[in-house]
Order: sequence, then structure tokens, then C-alpha cells
Amino acid sequence: MSSNNFMKKLLDGVEVEWKVLHEVFDIFAGGDVPKDAYSDVETSDFTVPILSNGIEDKAIYGWTNNPKIEKPSLTISARGTIGWTSYRDKPFFPIVRLITLTPKIFINLKYAYYYMKMIENDYNVPKVGIPQLTIPMIKDKLFPIPCPDNLKRSLEIQAEIVRILDTFTELTAELTAELTARKKQYNYYRDQLLTFEEGEVEWKPLGEVAEIKRGRRLVKSQLEETGRYAVFQNCMIPLGYYHESNVKADTTFIISAGSAGEIGYSSIDFWAADDVYYFITPENLSSKFLYYFLLTQQAIIRGQVRRSSVPRLSKIAFEKMFIPIPPLVEQARIVSILDKFDALTSSITEGLPREIELRQKQYEYYRNMLLNFPKEENNT
Repeated sequence: MSSNNFMKKLLDGVEVEWKVLHEVFDIFAGGDVPKDAYSDVETSDFTVPILSNGIEDKAIYGWTNNPKIEKPSLTISARGTIGWTSYRDKPFFPIVRLITLTPKIFINLKYAYYYMKMIENDYNVPKVGIPQLTIPMIKDKLFPIPCPDNLKRSLEIQAEIVRILDTFTELTAELTAELTARKKQYNYYRDQLLTFEEGEVEWKPLGEVAEIKRGRRLVKSQLEETGRYAVFQNCMIPLGYYHESNVKADTTFIISAGSAGEIGYSSIDFWAADDVYYFITPENLSSKFLYYFLLTQQAIIRGQVRRSSVPRLSKIAFEKMFIPIPPLVEQARIVSILDKFDALTSSITEGLPREIELRQKQYEYYRNMLLNFPKEENNT
């Protein structure tokens, strides 16, 4: 049986009742931090998380020994990432900027979670002042209850929807964990491959080995929406395109303003604007080898960024940095190994990131198919 036919059979002839959210949940706004029972860190006495509006671990504000919410509930961020919905199955203490939904009817909470995730970008938050989600903006949202006159059947349908969507989210979580592990492995091997014993290779200041050049500014009217050559200015996302290039392929470069300290490499010609330094390397230094080595020094380079309204990096921050120059055959070997890790962990068209993106799209497709119940005209 195809997936679509299975979905149709699951929901075939199912009546759906749309209830306003406050009929399904008790809705609470978070309160003040419990200062009389508070710890910055989790201890044997303070094991209940105090939650604010952050995402995942960033939501933890502190710890207490006095939970305000003890039943499994949903939370919705009222500030920042407005509408972000989280599933909570352990006691917690919500504070300001967090709204809590606790069921007051029999319902599969994970089913409710998936539905609320689907609509988390649909709240009408005023654009004036500081954007904020409030209970009045939430409480009258419509919520679907399948088979409202048959609780057993309703919960069976909800459970099956949860089972299907859990399969996709668990697979995405496994792939994400695998990607994190591969990135750690990549960083480990990169650092190992680019660490040399004293006297093993020759070291020279970067400014003496490579020619450091600065790009040339293009005004906004010169930029093209599409074109042959990407224009890099103050970040790794192209500012636009241009019909000419001023930097040849196989070149390493550093952003000097905005995302100052970001290190890039291009295998094709491009246009470097005035907030980009790029390196013309001699025959005995591979540009890609230089790129990988500079990545190991990125924290040091970023430490030299001048913090102001627009972060800036001067070339004196890296031109005197000593770099290793092993034989070209060794440089090529190191680059070959690191290219494979980079393709696996960083490429958007191949490797794990692409697989995660596909699984996420698949999850969203089935979630929309399962949870987009038709509404009656008087409920729309």
C-alpha cells in the first residue's frame, strides 16, 4: 500500500471538530524567577529547570526545587523566536516570555505538539514596538480533534499520527547527531594533520610567503541579481553578482568587516569587494592547504577583530602569522583527506547536511498531509 493510500485510509471518513485552543488547554503566562528557591546550576537539591523563551538548552535560565508545572505540557516562546513550540514531559518552572499549555481534555500531547509546530509561524504578532506573543493572540486559535464522539478511536488516530511523525523526527535526530560526531572527527583530524613537530617543516610569516591583496568595492547599482561571478563583501553569502571577476579560482580569502574573521575558499573565479582580503600563493604553497591551516587559527584571528559598530579586521592581524610549508606532495595528501571530511559534513548538495534537509522536508510533507484537516466555513 502506498504512503498516500495509507494516509487516506487512516483518515477516511474521519469527522473533525475544531475547538478553540482555550477549550483544549489551560493557558498560562510565565512568571518571575523564584529567587527564594534558585540555583544557577543543577544540584542534588535543585533539579527542576527554570525555563525561559530560548530554544532547547538555551531555554534553561536556572534551577529550582519547586516546579510550577508538573503535568506534561507544551511551551510557546512569546519573545525572540516567537511561536517556537516545545514538548515538556517533566516538571518545570516557566518564567516571563514563555507561555504554557496544559491539556484539560483527554488528548495525545505529542499529537498536539506536532499540530502546534505546524502553525507556530501563523500568529498575528503586531510589528510595532517589541514583537511579543500574548495569550489573547493564542487562545482562540483553532485546534482539530478527530472523531470527537469516539474518544477511543480519536486517541488511536492521534497515536498513529504521532508514530508516523516520530519516525521522521527520530531519523533526523540520528542524522544530526551523526553530523555533529563527524564534525568533531573532522576537526580532530584537521588539527592532527596540520600540527607539525619542531624542525619537521619550514615555517614562514604569511605576509612573506603569500601576496595579500584587498578587493575593490562595487556600488549597489553595479550589482546584478544573477550573473557569472559572485560578489563577496562582508560575509560568506554573496552580496550579488557581477559580469567580471577580480580573483581567480583556487583562492583563499578572509572577510575583514561584518562577519570579520570568516575564512573562505573558492574553486571558481569571483569578485572580492573591499571588505575581503585574498591570498595569491607561490608555487610551493597550495591555496587549499593554506585555507585548511587558517581554519585551525580562526579563533586567534577572530580575537584580533576590533569590536565597534561594524566589527573590523586589519591584515596586520594575520600577515605576521607563521604558517607551515611542508612538501607539495604532503600538502596534497592532507588536502585530499580534509576535502573528503568537508564534503561529508559541510556540502549542501552531498553528505549528511543534504540527507538531513531531505528528511526534514519529508517530515514536513507528511505532517501537513496528516494534520491539514479541512475546516468548516464557519470555523475559518
